[in-house]
Amino acid sequence: MLLIKDGIIYNMYNGLPGMTADTGSPATTDILIKDNIIIDISKNIPEADDMTVINATGLIIAPGLIDMHVHFREPGFEYKEDMQSGAAAAAAGGFTTVCCMPNTSPVADCKDVIDSINKKTKHGDRYSASSVPITVMPVGAVTLGQKGEKLTNFTELKKAGVIALSDDGMPIVNPDVMRKALIAAEKENMLIISHCEEEETMAERDVRLAEETGTRVHIAHVSTAKAVESIRKAKSAGVKVTAETCPHYFSLTRDTIKEKGTNAKMNPPLRSKKDVEAIIEGLSDGTIDAIATDHAPHSADEKALPFDDAPNGIIGLETSLAVSLTFLYHTGLFTIEEVINLMSKNPAKILNLNAGVLEKGATADIVIFDPDEEWMVDSGKFKSKSRNTPYDGMKLKGNVKHTISRVSYGLRSRTMGTGSLDSK
Repeated sequence: MLLIKDGIIYNMYNGLPGMTADTGSPATTDILIKDNIIIDISKNIPEADDMTVINATGLIIAPGLIDMHVHFREPGFEYKEDMQSGAAAAAAGGFTTVCCMPNTSPVADCKDVIDSINKKTKHGDRYSASSVPITVMPVGAVTLGQKGEKLTNFTELKKAGVIALSDDGMPIVNPDVMRKALIAAEKENMLIISHCEEEETMAERDVRLAEETGTRVHIAHVSTAKAVESIRKAKSAGVKVTAETCPHYFSLTRDTIKEKGTNAKMNPPLRSKKDVEAIIEGLSDGTIDAIATDHAPHSADEKALPFDDAPNGIIGLETSLAVSLTFLYHTGLFTIEEVINLMSKNPAKILNLNAGVLEKGATADIVIFDPDEEWMVDSGKFKSKSRNTPYDGMKLKGNVKHTISRVSYGLRSRTMGTGSLDSK
């Protein structure tokens, strides 16, 4: 059994519930976990000899974070990232579930490729739960080879275990193909995640197609004020659209490129201050449902190329929570509960996952963090194989101390994260 002592539940930190009458500070509680399940949440749970105990005094306890949008580069580009290093980076950042995009080599567009991914992440092959200590869920391609022409076999991909469908990295230019994909996905009760290369035009097109067909669509990495407004209007009209943005789109502007060069080059690119403000407003009013990293590792040699030749993308798993807390919570714009909902509860709801909650009977996917601890980003200490981050050298507030995953729980009595385990 695992006992978390004297922590503060994330949804009792900012509001009145759980406040102690004498000090007005958040009430602390204990959480007891057995066989991957939270069996008790109450004060003063007695310790026993067979328990591992985590001292969470002064720390926030929240549901494990869920990232709808990562690139672990396996198969085909393991020199940038593989399942083992990507999962380690995710765990260090507080993530217990991630969804891997299909733009690998070969493309994850058929059962065989999905099976090979699942074999590695389900703790077979050369990996074990100690090296892939989180839940990794593959996203299948919408079209064969991500060429935007012929649809993949959605039924086969669903049976193989994909969590959603996307041609991320390659836009589906042909609207007829996208229309057919939305209809076919709806029949299988599957989600299409739309990669909008020309963001504003394609986001507007895809929400219009979702409205015409009565299907749902999820817009990835929203970065502009106009795209936010298109999604807002669509939601108001009853269109079944959800959307995500990334931490860099509400914390950085295009001016960052002058200092960080190719480590601030991504697609969609960084935008203006006005766009940043619109993204924050979209997160605040519910237009944007989730925060995802679009974790996109590249080698140092690739990012050292001239700007026009260097690949798009930055890594984000190990900074995502801290950036979100620094620029949303510590600015007074959001509560901790609101930030966590954007990074856990809402993604779980969009993907129909049994996750994103912290309650008795729930699966023990948990992150424990200090919301106020200041630290300086040092990419040289990252778990990821890659170092392409614009936050290197930046001071952030909010640090992960422990990550507890349903995958790793039964195999080792310790937690993962950037902090050390305080146990007895």
